[in-house]
Formats: sequence, structure tokens, C-alpha cells
Amino acid sequence: MTNTQRDVLSKVPAVTLGFWIIKILATTLGETAGDTVSMTMKLGYLAGTAIFLSVLVGLIWWQIAAKRFHPFLYWATIIASTTAGTTMADYATRSLGIGYTGGSTLLLGCVLASLAVWRLTLGSISSDAIATPRAEIFYWVTITFSQTLGTALGDWTADTGGLGYIGAALVFGTMLAALAALFYWTQVSRVLLFWAAFILTRPLGATVGDFLDKPLDQGGLAFSRPLASAVLAAAILACILFMPQRAGRHPEAKTAQP
Repeated sequence: MTNTQRDVLSKVPAVTLGFWIIKILATTLGETAGDTVSMTMKLGYLAGTAIFLSVLVGLIWWQIAAKRFHPFLYWATIIASTTAGTTMADYATRSLGIGYTGGSTLLLGCVLASLAVWRLTLGSISSDAIATPRAEIFYWVTITFSQTLGTALGDWTADTGGLGYIGAALVFGTMLAALAALFYWTQVSRVLLFWAAFILTRPLGATVGDFLDKPLDQGGLAFSRPLASAVLAAAILACILFMPQRAGRHPEAKTAQP
């Protein structure tokens, strides 16, 4: 591999089917793990947010300091972002009282604003171009907003929308299937489709996580939150170990010669 190829390797993984499988598992784990700390352990949303946000900041710093893509580090950071997103969204929508509709609207605005500033500052919001500290900061800020949005959006669809956890999961699953169809059969921007899918996998995971651990009288299966979290973590670990994990890279790397 030439130096040119190394220069264009991304610090985040290539977007493959394995990426999306692990992402959905991670977002589901984020819901059950966040609820474990804030509800089962009774630490509350604010304390849970402080714990997970501290872990997330530390992992982001480690991710930025790393010289290349590390699968375990990357997915640990994703899990931290989705878990912090769970407690932050719950704190905003429940403790602060802005509700699911207000929280979803506010957080959607944050995601769009982050993407817009990123695009204006660096000229690209492609996940294949995450190779500099500034790009990584924008990437992780946007991801954290999107993970928080997903929690609020999932709760809004299941509760305010009256669809329940299964109904909401089917809605988001159908939307993701529609995005996949657009990817394979149209020329719609791949960057736009990536971020749309990235955002929608979070409420899918949130509703599935709620379905697993919420009480029976609330439409859930009442599984143990710590046990569900442990099973999901084990599944993620297995996927990382046995599914191909490679860094994404810039399009121009395809023309480089060994």
C-alpha cells in the first residue's frame, strides 16, 4: 500500500451490511443499558447522562488521538454515544418537560445544523472522509445529536403516535427498507442516504430495546435490562470479531497504485 493510500484511509469503518447490523445492535444496547442505569439502578436521567457523557468524551478523545481505524474503539464510542443519547433524551423530554414532540423537533434541528456547519466548514459530510481531527469532531457531534434524536423520535412514535413498540419498530424498519431500495435502484446521493439511515437506525433500536425491557402492561416483554444488555453486548462483540472490519477510504484511493 502506498503513502497516498494511507493518507486517504478513514478513521471510521467502511459502510457495509455488517456495519448496519452492528449499528442496530448498538442502538438497541444503548436503550437497554441507558435504562439499566437510570431506571433499574435508580440513578436517574441526570446522573446517567453525566456518567455516559463522561465516558463518551473520553472515548472520542481516544478515537481522535488514534492514528488509524480501530474496530473495538470505534464501536465502543458508538455504544457510548447511543447510551448517552438515551439518558440525555429522556432527561430532556421527561425531566425538563419539553415532551417527545418538542424534544424530537429540537434535536432534529441540532442534527441538521451540525451537518450544515460541517458541510460549510469542510466541504464534505461524507463518512468516507473522516481522516482529520476537525472532521472527526463534526462526525461525533453529529452522531451524538442523531443518537439522542433517535431516542426521542422512537418514544414519540411509540407513545405519542400510539403505535406501540412493535408498531413503531415496523415503521422505522419499513423506512430503512425504502432507503435501501433508493440506494440500490436510484442515483440519490449516497451521503444523504447514509445519514438518513444512520438517524433511522437509532429509533428502530430504541423501540426494540423498549419492547425487550418495558413491563408487560406497557407493551414490553419485561426482560431483565442488565441481562438484555449483556446479550446484546455479546452479539456486538461476536459481530466485530467475525464480520470483516476495514477502514473506509476516500474515492480517490481507488486510483492509487501499489
